[in-house]
Amino acid sequence: MDISQLKLPFNASTMKRPLTSCLAARPLFLPGEAVAPKHAFWKARCLSQTSIRWEDDKPKRVQARPKTESLLENIYGSSQTARGKSSQQPNAMSDLSQSMVFQALNKSNIDTSALSGKPVPPAQAKEDELEPYHFHIFSHKHNTHITCSKPNREPIISMSCGNIGFKKSRRGTFDSAYSLTKYVLERLIHTGWPMKIRRLELVLRGFGQGREAAVKVLMSPEGKVFRDKIVRVADSTRIKFGGTRSEKPRRL
Repeated sequence: MDISQLKLPFNASTMKRPLTSCLAARPLFLPGEAVAPKHAFWKARCLSQTSIRWEDDKPKRVQARPKTESLLENIYGSSQTARGKSSQQPNAMSDLSQSMVFQALNKSNIDTSALSGKPVPPAQAKEDELEPYHFHIFSHKHNTHITCSKPNREPIISMSCGNIGFKKSRRGTFDSAYSLTKYVLERLIHTGWPMKIRRLELVLRGFGQGREAAVKVLMSPEGKVFRDKIVRVADSTRIKFGGTRSEKPRRL
């Protein structure tokens, strides 16, 4: 501080005494005169009185928040946080109900009747969809084979004309096939299968003499028990499309 700036009262007695004694006798600052020191520290505000700092006087730069679209926003829709926009745009629950997740759940055919605690009745298949028993008749010019099978294709009985005593060329005759069909039906009746068989499918294969003989037995009184149970007649004769060369015809 420069001493020349001090305002001391002019008095004749002060001029007679040295300068140091004058300074010690009187205060540096007179009452009513306040000299504010020109220092940068005094320009700062007290932190205890206010929370505003030097940064408040400067203009702030607001950085825009980057817009990022996540996978969940694409699936469930974006949520509306502003209350003012809720009246103009649908809220989050309406967006969620219209999302593709809820649309997929509404279309799903899920049976939730078991969750209610009620007993669920067992599913009963329609009678037309049930697989019937099968009665196969394979007849060719040398022999006749008859097989009766379950719906799962397990055989119940399978016999040919040779099993009932016919030999060589007699196995392919009409009489041998007729006798074989009667014998097979008698065996099935004796073992009690008519009580178990409710639906029967007749499968014919081949064009031998045994084809007509087996059909005549089923149309006769011997085949009345199984004739009423036949629901379908099928032909499974093999048909050749090209393939290898056939054998030469027999010449007599």
